[in-house]
Amino acid sequence: MAKKNTRNTRGRIISAAWKLFYQQGYENTTVEEIVFESETSRGSFYHYFDGKDALLGTLAYVFDEKYEQLKGEMDPKLDAIDKLIYLNRELFAMIDGEISMELLTRLLSTQLLTRGEKHLLDRNRTYFKLLREIISQGQQAEQLRADLTVNQIVKAYALWERALLYDWCLCGGEYSLAAYTASVTPMFLESYRAK
Repeated sequence: MAKKNTRNTRGRIISAAWKLFYQQGYENTTVEEIVFESETSRGSFYHYFDGKDALLGTLAYVFDEKYEQLKGEMDPKLDAIDKLIYLNRELFAMIDGEISMELLTRLLSTQLLTRGEKHLLDRNRTYFKLLREIISQGQQAEQLRADLTVNQIVKAYALWERALLYDWCLCGGEYSLAAYTASVTPMFLESYRAK
């Protein structure tokens, strides 16, 4: 039970922080506001995080929470490609509407500079587990190519999504990420459809 409470407290802090970062901007958000919004304590905050900057590395957690939600909402009758398109569209719509481009840019740049653990590449994340599940089932149902391994397709898909995010940040968010991905991701995924 203690592990679940730990995850809940940490998760509440992360969720509150990203909500405030989006609403007020990173620079204008204080630790005190995060503690108040998360209904935790200053001690709890500093138990999990060295300071506000440490929260920049938690965006992958926010994304994984969204993937957990989408997994429960996704129509199980969709084929594998349509499931991947759905996940991509819904996550990128969330990014468009709830994640500051400034913060996403900071996260992506920290991943480039980080030596050692890169949380966006952590294969134990919900994101990668869900992709492996969908792609494995898609291959078993003969919806996806079988000449590539599950891990090869997962890697290509994750690379595709990161490329879209990096480009959007490089372009200063001058276009809708959700609209753009809706037009190009289906074309990308067609190359993985079983013939």
